[in-house]
Order: sequence, then structure tokens, then C-alpha cells
Amino acid sequence: MQEETMTPPELMLENQLCFTIYACSREFTKLYQPHLDKIGLTYSQYLVMLVLWERRQCTVKELGEALFLDSGTLTPLLKRLQAAGLILRERSLQDERKVLISLTAQGLALQQDAMCIPGKMAEGTMLSPEEFIGLLGQFKDLLARVHESNISNSK
Repeated sequence: MQEETMTPPELMLENQLCFTIYACSREFTKLYQPHLDKIGLTYSQYLVMLVLWERRQCTVKELGEALFLDSGTLTPLLKRLQAAGLILRERSLQDERKVLISLTAQGLALQQDAMCIPGKMAEGTMLSPEEFIGLLGQFKDLLARVHESNISNSK
């Protein structure tokens, strides 16, 4: 006969904010997948392209800061995007330590194919526009707080 233990509420999976966010992120990625498959991108590649469509050009460091990713994670992604003809990676002429990432004509053209994706994702959440905007604001605030906490804790 197994001894019954009482799990404290703070250690129950259903009470973990981090797990709920993690599981929600995985579900969002699944929601994106059929739309991204149509344009030939993975979710991570789509995030890189979003930054590049907005900025047109940036360094690997700037891209990593925007996406909260290190260069070790970004490099394979960028190599695949370059092999697909969507981006260029070039050393900066002013500072050879910096690698500049820019869109090719093909990468820029892909933006048009991706225009419908944000609307499809908003529909997929089944939130009203007001709920969507409110939740986005709350998560941006949470991200900023957790990021600040991580910076403070690493000092």
C-alpha cells in the first residue's frame, strides 16, 4: 500500500505560472505551424524574419537582444535562412567583429506572404481585440519584469 502524501499547493503543476506560459507557448507554436509551413519557415525563423522585416538590417548581437537569444542559438538559424536565400550575413566594413544581417529581395518578398499570419493567430486565440491587446500588454510587462530580475540576479 502506497503512502499518501499531500502536495503543497505551491508545488502543484497547475499552480505554476512558468508551466502555464511554457505550455501556452507550445500551443501557440502549433497554431502557427500550418501557416508557417506555407511560407517555408519554422517558428524561430519567422521570429528572425519579423525583426528583419521591421529593421531591414541589424547585427547578430542586435538580433539576439531583440529575440532574447544568444549567438550560439542564432547562428544555425541564420545559416539556414541564408541557405534558403532569404538573408545575407556579411562582416561589417567598419568593425569586422560585427556580422550584419540583411534581407535579400526574396526575403523581403516573403513579408507579403506572411501578412495574413498575425490575423490568423489573433483569430486562433478566440480573444476579442480588446482582450488580445490587454493580454499582450500584460505579457510585455511580465517579460520586462522577469528580464530585469534576471539582470539583477546575475550581478
